[in-house]
Amino acid sequence: MPTPERASLAQVYAQVTTRLENAGVPTPGPDADALIAHVMHKTPAEVRTARARGDYLSGAHLDEVEDVVKRRVAREPLQHICGRAPFRTHELRVGPGVFVPRPETEVVAGAAIEAIRAREHSGEVPYAIDLCAGSGAIALALVRETQARVWAVERDVYALEYLRRNVADLTETERSRITVTAGDARTALDSLNGQCDVVVSNPPYIPPGATPLEPEVAHHDPQVALYGLGPDGLEIPRGVARAAARLLSPGGIFVMEHGQEQGEATRALVGDIDAFVSAVTHQDLAGRDRYLVAHTQSG
Repeated sequence: MPTPERASLAQVYAQVTTRLENAGVPTPGPDADALIAHVMHKTPAEVRTARARGDYLSGAHLDEVEDVVKRRVAREPLQHICGRAPFRTHELRVGPGVFVPRPETEVVAGAAIEAIRAREHSGEVPYAIDLCAGSGAIALALVRETQARVWAVERDVYALEYLRRNVADLTETERSRITVTAGDARTALDSLNGQCDVVVSNPPYIPPGATPLEPEVAHHDPQVALYGLGPDGLEIPRGVARAAARLLSPGGIFVMEHGQEQGEATRALVGDIDAFVSAVTHQDLAGRDRYLVAHTQSG
């Protein structure tokens, strides 16, 4: 059937929303807005305004909408289709090969930002490290929302590509405060041992045999960013916690994301490391156990 010369945005939005809903997409309305906005090179808010105004889409745009809707119906991540993922105050470049940051991780970044700001009040320029940085979601939030000197550590070559592209989008002043390090989060940055104020990480932590329910995660997020190794999925988090103990100065703070059923286990693994004197589990906005905050012994 030939594409019509034009169609109203309201009609297109309704059709796209229905198709996404029938495909099991959990947020069909917002996704429809985002896909149409991507094709029109506008923001979703601008698209909603245009829809309320009674604007139309041309045939060429309708063909493009059809292409991106087919991809989303197949449960390709919205962020891969649009090439962007929102995170706190900014957007990140993302795509195949890099983990798409989740809203719950924004709370984890917020905890690290609060810890850094507490240091800034004393007149210091804090040192902060993001281990298993991925696309740079947390590291860039630290740079944009604090005055810290930040290191972002990532070893996967695909993630590193996106990390470097996202750093390139910072202002010149912001770029001067971040260093990208290609390496294993568990062993990197020996030169900073005992010098860092805050270490934050969203490491892979899914246990072996556990399959994410969402097709977008199971089929599109890289497995290296999902599975934490070991029988409990916590082998990499254990290594990250030991690295944090090595890197942190006395009274330093370690923030680490984990699965909603791993609160007790992550407290235990931190408790096995002599440098830490406390470990507390905190919840995300949905009330699920989501991250740990631990302190090293004060000097």
